[in-house]
Amino acid sequence: MRRFHDRVDAGQQLAEKLVSSLEMERQKDQGIIVLGIPRGGVILADIIAKKLSADFDIVVPRKMGAPANEELAIGAVMADGTSYINDYIVSALHVPPNYLEEEKKRQADEIIRRLSVYRKTSNDYRARIESKIAILVDDGIATGATVIASARWLRKQKPSKLVIAVPVGPAKTIELLRQEADHVEVLEAPGDFGAVGQFYDLFETVTDEQVIEVMRTRNL
Repeated sequence: MRRFHDRVDAGQQLAEKLVSSLEMERQKDQGIIVLGIPRGGVILADIIAKKLSADFDIVVPRKMGAPANEELAIGAVMADGTSYINDYIVSALHVPPNYLEEEKKRQADEIIRRLSVYRKTSNDYRARIESKIAILVDDGIATGATVIASARWLRKQKPSKLVIAVPVGPAKTIELLRQEADHVEVLEAPGDFGAVGQFYDLFETVTDEQVIEVMRTRNL
């Protein structure tokens, strides 16, 4: 089973794999933009964008928590309301429709707040994505909720191709992601999966300050 020392190691390994898989697209002279999901995904996305000499930015989804149990994700949402809802969990918990709408609004407001913290400017950057190969990056996935919501939002921005790139994720979730993207690049997809952190030697919490520093170095 492949392991990663830390997020830098995972980002470098994923970048090498993407260089090979995107060689044909590069020959077509298509632009590439790499988009990281804060917070951990931003570290990998920054490394990958440098390796590919690609544009860089972030996308900010938020998990939607279950009633009386915010840690249990029932889906994820983007600032404009684009979402992924886990219908199985929603049905099993009998989550009322009005709760879903309220939770979407609450998390969308938090996304707007976070974007204002991360970004130096509030410029609308969606136009940077259109007609480019968009590579969506996270440091690993479990349920895939935030990645799916992000991918659905990216589709609306009309990239020429949508790639999801993660170092590790459970096999079942990877299959879900293949329905949302043109290509999924994953280095390890075990059937027996506990948590993303078990595949890293070092998996320390990435801070807002680290994300802000990456954004500042890229003048975003």
